[in-house]
Amino acid sequence: MVDFSQIKNKKNRLLRLRPALRWVLKLRSSPRSIAGGLGLGMFIAFTPTVGIQIILAFLAATLCRVNRAAAIVPVWITNPVTVTPVYTFNYWLGSLIWPGPPLSEVKELFSHLGRALTHLQFWEMKEAVLAMLQIGMEILIPLLIGSIEVGVISGILTYIISLKLLTFFLTRRAEKRLLNNRQRP
Repeated sequence: MVDFSQIKNKKNRLLRLRPALRWVLKLRSSPRSIAGGLGLGMFIAFTPTVGIQIILAFLAATLCRVNRAAAIVPVWITNPVTVTPVYTFNYWLGSLIWPGPPLSEVKELFSHLGRALTHLQFWEMKEAVLAMLQIGMEILIPLLIGSIEVGVISGILTYIISLKLLTFFLTRRAEKRLLNNRQRP
């Protein structure tokens, strides 16, 4: 039997993405530039640079000549609420290559970091950076390795998928405009 409530919930979640999609489609750049910005921002989102991610995304987008606004949006994935699961997963993945302290200890440390970040104001970036630097090299190295792995994969996938979607939607919009212009007397 089909559960229509699940279908409705999925549709509602997709509808909540509509404003973000419209905003991305209104950016005045090429699909490659916008997709590049989204991919770059996604990479930075998974790095342990909480507190300076927006600045890094802006500077990296400028250097790479991709859309800066599009690069800034994905960095909000890593926030005080998501820092524990994201960094714990990244650490776990990196610890498969470079061993470190037990995962349970590290998860507790990231949970404490996430709680501390909820009390910081936006402009108190220095405290967030100092908190990340205090976690120690035995944790930071596996975290960096895992973060780079996750960041590269998610950045590439974001670039490919967003480039295809942007190209599709912008082509469709141009075709509609052309059709509307032909139909006008």
